[in-house]
Amino acid sequence: MRILKKNQIFRKLFPMAALALLPALFFGCAETGNVVRVIDVADRQGGAMTDLDEANRKRLEQIRQERLRREEDADKGLQEVIQGTRNYTVEEYLRYNPIANSAGSMDFKVGGYDTIDITVYEEPDLTRQDVRVSADGYISFPFIGRLKVADMTPSEIEDMISRKLAEGQYLLDAHVSVTLKEIRSKKYIVLGSVKQPGTYPMQGRDRMLDAISRSGGIDFEQGGKQAMLVRTHNANTPRENKVVIRIDLNDLLKGGDQTSNLLMADKDVLYIPKAEHFYIIGQVQSPGSYPYMDKEITIVEAISRAGGFTPIAARNRTRIVRLEQGRETIIEVRVDAITESGRKGEDILVRPGDVIVVPESLF
Repeated sequence: MRILKKNQIFRKLFPMAALALLPALFFGCAETGNVVRVIDVADRQGGAMTDLDEANRKRLEQIRQERLRREEDADKGLQEVIQGTRNYTVEEYLRYNPIANSAGSMDFKVGGYDTIDITVYEEPDLTRQDVRVSADGYISFPFIGRLKVADMTPSEIEDMISRKLAEGQYLLDAHVSVTLKEIRSKKYIVLGSVKQPGTYPMQGRDRMLDAISRSGGIDFEQGGKQAMLVRTHNANTPRENKVVIRIDLNDLLKGGDQTSNLLMADKDVLYIPKAEHFYIIGQVQSPGSYPYMDKEITIVEAISRAGGFTPIAARNRTRIVRLEQGRETIIEVRVDAITESGRKGEDILVRPGDVIVVPESLF
């Protein structure tokens, strides 16, 4: 049996006059043309992907629906705070607020439902254990009656009890010690890719690793590489404001960056976003979902990560399907023009959530 080479097949299929038109027909953008073409899929007509087989068209539509659900399910309020609030690295935040990570500076103020121990030295009849602060911030104490202790530090409560005992001529120069035993008025929230998201009362001087541990640890199948701490300063005052502190989880969890193990504060929100992915479907060796690393990745690098093209891939009809704020865009990329012509400066950066589509060649 005689085997024809590709150019011989073309010559049999097309007359010589038509051969001259082949580059324009099948490779419409020559090396001097555009490497990239962007299509705004306003009516989804451009997103039909009719040159994909049925299985890949279904997979593309499934990914589209998954992305839309993720956008709808995201905590919009939290995302708006993060995007609209001043963001800091840990180093920047500590320069702005140098005492924030100093345990000695974090003298807790008592609040409703907290429990305190009160010791009056050499006066066991006045010593009280497990004194519960009422919802409106009061305690009762012998001889003195009701005392408002809300928003006072333990040392301030010590001074007040000692002074009140002296003013009533009950005990002069009393030595009083107040210990904050159980904190229920101060809480923080842990959200995102943890096993038990929720609200947690402060337990003494909780740090970020304590908060992660109490919420069951990070769900590494979903968790990304960054955490965000949304902190409220001057809460319930006219000067209330929020800041966002970004933390590298890899360094924190491996113990290489203990500076990032920040002390938690009242009303903190610790948010661990889900890991972001991009997708590759069609004619590559290993189609599937790939985690988007911190390092930027181009379309050529992404295809390489998927094992490269198959022999029947339409390399110059590779596309990126991108969804941004509910609007879909298709970016057509002539990959050969980038790799073979040395036009690496025109390589396209892949974004989280992108779907790279490699159709099958027509020939």
